[in-house]
Amino acid sequence: MENCSKCGGTVEADELRTHHGKALCEDCYLDLVFQPKTCDPWSVHSAKSLEKHGTTVLPLTDRQQRLLGLLKETGGMRPDELALRLDISSDELEREIAALRHMEKVRGELREGTKYIRLW
Repeated sequence: MENCSKCGGTVEADELRTHHGKALCEDCYLDLVFQPKTCDPWSVHSAKSLEKHGTTVLPLTDRQQRLLGLLKETGGMRPDELALRLDISSDELEREIAALRHMEKVRGELREGTKYIRLW
């Protein structure tokens, strides 16, 4: 058994992944390798096409619904405030924002030089 160098979790030696010389559990490895991209034209196109043609409903998670509710209530929030209110890490927030951005539900904007997340 070894420890993940990012989260400290215990992992079987044969299940460790190596990234830039660090031994990582699978979750931490995936978080580092597959960073969410908020600006992804194909993801936006896919989400909008599915929604437009009604071939599937794009359900929102409870967390995504809470996030949208906070943005509606406040008119927009800084990412650090939003993560704090949702009690999630900044990495988790980035994944949620990326998914909602692809659905054109949220977007970023600068207010006096500070990044805010707001409704589309």
